[in-house]
Amino acid sequence: MNDSHSLSHTTWNCKYHKVWAPKYRRKVFYGEKRLEIGAILRELCQWKGVNIIEAEVCPDQIHMLVEIPPKMSVSSFMGFLKGKSSLMIYEKWGNMRFKYRNREFWCRGYYVDTVGKNAEKIQEYIAKQLKEDELNGQLTLEEENPFTGSK
Repeated sequence: MNDSHSLSHTTWNCKYHKVWAPKYRRKVFYGEKRLEIGAILRELCQWKGVNIIEAEVCPDQIHMLVEIPPKMSVSSFMGFLKGKSSLMIYEKWGNMRFKYRNREFWCRGYYVDTVGKNAEKIQEYIAKQLKEDELNGQLTLEEENPFTGSK
């Protein structure tokens, strides 16, 4: 499988595993909100020409395996992604503005790692992240509707 991409004078294969969380590590990504956050992040990646290989929106963090072209730095892309997505989140859900001060939805930092030849293992890790959190007891999703009491 050829993972190389080309620009006018460059051939590249730059994959990064990135993890970041909402401020105070609040568990805010459930149900429909989880899908809509994913759509926002996909749209922003398309704007910048970044390819998402694998991604998972967990209740309290985001995992992404992406290909970022070498003409763009990882830190500038993350600044764009976190900044624009927080504005889009506050536009979509205005009441979240009161939980997070000064439109700072995401934590200041993030984790990033170059993938190298371990792309398949990291892709598998991200795909199974939500299920592993459930098995380890870190995540408990109630099957019942909290408002009606029915399943």
